[in-house]
Amino acid sequence: MRESLCQKQPYICIVIIKCQVHMQTLLSLPENLVASFNEIEKSKGRQYYVDCDPEGEKVGSGGGTAWLLSRHFAESGFSDFDDYLKSENKIIIHAGGQSRRLPAYAPLGKVLTPVPVFRWSRGQSLDQNLLDLQLPLYERLMDIAPKGNHTLIASGDVLIRYNKLPAELPQADVICLGIWVDPHLASRHGVFFTPRNNPAQLDFMLQKPSHQKIEELTDSHLFMMDIGVWILSDRAVNTLMNNCSWSGIHFQNGKPSFYDLYSSFGTCLGNNPVNQSTSINDLSVAIVPLEKGEFYHFGTSEELITSTERIQNTVKDRRAILHNRVKPHPSVFVQNARTGIKWDDSHHHIWIENSIVPELWELSNHHVLTGIPENRWSLKLSEGICVDVVPVGEKQLCLRPYHIDDKFSGEAGDDQTRWLGVSLKQWMADRGISLSDAGIDSAEDVQNVRLFPVLEQEQLTEDLVNWMITNDDEGNKFSKLWTSLPRLSASGISQKTNLHRMFQQRSEFRKQNIAALLHNYKHSVFYQSDLSRLAGDFVDGKLEFPNELPKSESPYIRFRNHMLRAQIERLSGKNGGSESDKAFDVLRREIMESVNHRQVPRLNVFRDQIVWGRSPARLDLAGGWSDTPPYCMQTGGRVLNLAVNLNGQPPLQVFIRLSDKPHIVLRSVDNGGFEVVRTFADLSLKDSVGSAFSLPKAALRLAGFHPDFCGAAFNSLEEQLKNFGGGFEISLLAAIPKGSGLGTSSILAATILGVLADFCDLGWDKQAIAHRTLVLEQMLTTGGGWQDQYGGIFPGIKLLETEPGIQSQMSIRWLPDLLFTQLPYKSNWLLYYTGITRVAKNILGEIVRGMFLNQGDRLRVLDAIKDHAFDAYDALQQCDLEKTGRMIRRSWELNKALDPGTTTAEITALVDQIDDLTYGYKLLGAGGGGYLLMCAKDETAASRIRERLIGNTPNSKARFVNMELNNKGLEISRS
Repeated sequence: MRESLCQKQPYICIVIIKCQVHMQTLLSLPENLVASFNEIEKSKGRQYYVDCDPEGEKVGSGGGTAWLLSRHFAESGFSDFDDYLKSENKIIIHAGGQSRRLPAYAPLGKVLTPVPVFRWSRGQSLDQNLLDLQLPLYERLMDIAPKGNHTLIASGDVLIRYNKLPAELPQADVICLGIWVDPHLASRHGVFFTPRNNPAQLDFMLQKPSHQKIEELTDSHLFMMDIGVWILSDRAVNTLMNNCSWSGIHFQNGKPSFYDLYSSFGTCLGNNPVNQSTSINDLSVAIVPLEKGEFYHFGTSEELITSTERIQNTVKDRRAILHNRVKPHPSVFVQNARTGIKWDDSHHHIWIENSIVPELWELSNHHVLTGIPENRWSLKLSEGICVDVVPVGEKQLCLRPYHIDDKFSGEAGDDQTRWLGVSLKQWMADRGISLSDAGIDSAEDVQNVRLFPVLEQEQLTEDLVNWMITNDDEGNKFSKLWTSLPRLSASGISQKTNLHRMFQQRSEFRKQNIAALLHNYKHSVFYQSDLSRLAGDFVDGKLEFPNELPKSESPYIRFRNHMLRAQIERLSGKNGGSESDKAFDVLRREIMESVNHRQVPRLNVFRDQIVWGRSPARLDLAGGWSDTPPYCMQTGGRVLNLAVNLNGQPPLQVFIRLSDKPHIVLRSVDNGGFEVVRTFADLSLKDSVGSAFSLPKAALRLAGFHPDFCGAAFNSLEEQLKNFGGGFEISLLAAIPKGSGLGTSSILAATILGVLADFCDLGWDKQAIAHRTLVLEQMLTTGGGWQDQYGGIFPGIKLLETEPGIQSQMSIRWLPDLLFTQLPYKSNWLLYYTGITRVAKNILGEIVRGMFLNQGDRLRVLDAIKDHAFDAYDALQQCDLEKTGRMIRRSWELNKALDPGTTTAEITALVDQIDDLTYGYKLLGAGGGGYLLMCAKDETAASRIRERLIGNTPNSKARFVNMELNNKGLEISRS
C-alpha cells in the first residue's frame, strides 16, 4: 500500500493447483484489497482473479457478477464470450460490501476473516480464513455439476456445512442449493417454495417473506432457505448478462446497470414466478436440498462469535474432539494474539485477534478486540464495547472503538443513529463537541462520518481510549485533541488501511502462537492442524525445532511429531529420512501390536495330504485409499470392490505339503525360483522387500515359525520342525503381472496365511487372516491398506467399512451382481492390461506422508473418496449401468486429484481412444499403469473398444483379459 491500494486493473496471480478440470476463482473485493490480495494469499497455492465493482457505482449482486465476468473475459484472450464461458469452471464469490456491521474485517471484505481451527477437525490451518473454508464445498459442487454448468455464484460472508452431497447435480439452467430451516430464519433471507410432492422443483421464490406469509403457503408448499449458492448454465449466464445491458462484447454504457441476482433474477424463476421476464421464465430450475445442511452467517460482529461457537459445538462427542482443553466458556476465541487475561465463567462472547491484551484489561462480554498493539493500558470494557486499532500509512494508527451492535447506518444528526451504545449526537454532546465543531454534516451517512482519530504510536494512550469509550476526561483535554487530529470514517478506514502492516503484525503474533500451541500440545489444536503448512512456518519463521515426544505419548501424536520433524528437515534442505522412518515405525508397531504374536503351530493334515489355497483378484470400484493407515485408523475406511477370476480361474494360488526333511522349501511357479529355509536367521525380513519370498517368510513368522512369534521355545528351526512333524514345501503361483493394480501381493499374502492357518491348525477365520495381512505388510515396511486382501478373500461385490481404530474387524455388505453376471450388462465390462506397471509403494509413501501431516487438501480428497464409495454403492444397488459407469469415472477423477502422478501421458493417450465409447473407466489400484477397467455404453461400443485397442496397442504386453465375478473368495481344500 504505497499511495493508493486500489488499482483499477485487476491483479492476477497464476498458481498451479491440483485440479483435474481447470477451475478459476473470481473474487469481488473491497477496492483497498484488490492490489494486494494475491500477495497476501500466495502461500495458499490457489489461483484467483480479483477485482472490485465499478468505482463509485452500486451495481447489485447481478450487476457485480456481470462486471466481474466481463473484466475476466477481457483479460482471458477469448474473442467470443460463449467460448470463454465453456473454457473452464468459474467460482464467483461476492465479498466487496462495506461490512458496516462487521467493521473489524471490513478492509478484508470478510473473506479474509481469520477463523479458528475447529476443535473436532483435522487438517485445518492455523492461518485459515473464511475463504479457505468456503472453497472446498464450491469446488466439490463444480466437480459434480452437469457439463454445461460452468459458473457458480456465492456470497463471501457465509459458511455452509453439510453431511453429504448428492453423487451428481441435476441437469438445469439454474441449480440452487437450499436448506430446511424454521420460518423465523427463512424470513430474513430468500426462500424457495416447492410443491409438497416434489421439493426439487421450484414453484416460485420470494425475498424475505414475512413469517405470516410463509405460514400461509405451507399448506400447499414446502419451503427452503436460499443459501446463496447458485450454479448457472452458460445459457443462464448469458441471460443474466443481457439483463445487465451486456451486448456480448461490452456493456452498453460501459458499466452494468444495477441488477440484483436474488430479488430481480431469482423472483422470475420457477413454474409460477412472482415476476415476469420471458428470457428468465424460460430457464429450467432445480432445487437441491442440502440434507442436514447448516448455514452460518458472518455478516455482523455478533455473528462472528456466535457462528464460530455454533460450528465449534456441532460435535460434542468427546471421542471426536482431538485435544483435551475445556474452555471457561465456549464463546471465547483468541487467535493470533497474546493475552494475560485470567479467564473465568463471567467471560463470554469475546473475540480477540491480532492483538495484545494484557492482564491489566478488565473484560466482561460481547467484545471484539482486533489490531491492538503492545500496551500496558488499564482498561475496563463494559458489555458490548469493541476496540479496533488499524495501521494507516507507514507508521500511524487509527483508533476505532464501537459497540458490538452498532450498524453504522443512518444520518449523523438522527437521534436513532447509534455509536458506542448511545446516539452519535449524545456521544458528542457528552464530550462538549458539536457536529459543526467536528466538521460533520448532520445529514451525512454515519458510515462516511470521520469519527476515528489517526495518530502516532505515542499518542495512542490509555486515557484517550478511556475518553472515547467512557468519557473519562479532565478539562476537555481529549475533546480538543480528538477535534484537532486527522480522522477517518468507517469507509475511509477500509480505503486507507495498510494491509501489509496488518498482516505483518498478525504473522508475528502467529509465530508466537505456534510456539505456545506446540508447548501446550495436549490441550491445543497443534497436532490436529495441517502440519505440512506448519512445517513451512517453522522454517520461514526460524522457529525452534520441535522436540521428540516421549514414548508414553499416544502413538497418533508421536507419528505426527516425527513426520513434522522430517518435513521441517526436508524444507531446510536436509534429508529427513530418519524422522520419517520413525513415524512409519510408530505406526507399524501400533498395527503389529493389534494381534497375538505368540502362535504354536501344530500339524493338522495327514502326511500325504496337500493343502491348496486359491483366491481371486480384486477390482476396486470406489473408496480406495480410504482404507490406508493412518487415515482409516483416524476416520474409518469405506471401499467398494469385487472379486474376479481371470481367464477362467482364481489367479493367486498356494500349495503346501509335508516333507521328510527338517527345513522349509519356498517355490515360485511363476518366477521359477526356490529358496531353502533352514534356520531362524533365514526368515529374517531385513532387506527382503522385493524378494520373491518375502511374503511367505513374513507369513511363516506370523504363523509361529520364529522365536519372536512362537508360543513355545525351540533352540533351532530344525528342532521346531522335527517337533512339528517334519518340514514342508510352499509353492506359490501368481498369474498376474507385478504392479498390476489388482491387489496381487496382499491377496497372495492372505492366501499364504490362510493355507498356513489350515495346515498348522491356527484357528484364523477370514477376518483374522485379512487383518494379519495388514500386519504382515507393516512387518515388510511396504505399508498399504486392507481393501486388497478383503476384496480378494471375500467373494462377490461388497462394500467394506471400518470404524476408527485398529481396523481389526470389517463390516461387509454384499450387493446384487446383475450388472456383472447377466447379459447384456456383463459384456459391457472390459478389463485391459496396459503393459505399464508401477510399484504402489512409490505412490503410497507420498500419500501416507500427507496423512501423517494432516495435509488439508489431501484429507479433503480422501474424505470425498470415502463418501463416494456410498454413491457407487447406491448406483450398483439400483442396477443402473450408466450411473455405475459414471461413478467409476468419478473414482478415477478423485484418484487423480489425490495424486496427479496416478496417470501418465501414455495412459492419457490410451484412454483418449475409448473415452467416447464408455460411461466410465479407471486404472485399478494405485494407478500409473496395470489394469484398466472400462464400462462400455453398450455391446457395440464394447466391440469398437476392442477393435481400437487391439489395432493400436501401447506396447507388446498390452492385452484384454477375460474376467468373471468370483462368488467364493478364498478357497482352501485338501487332497
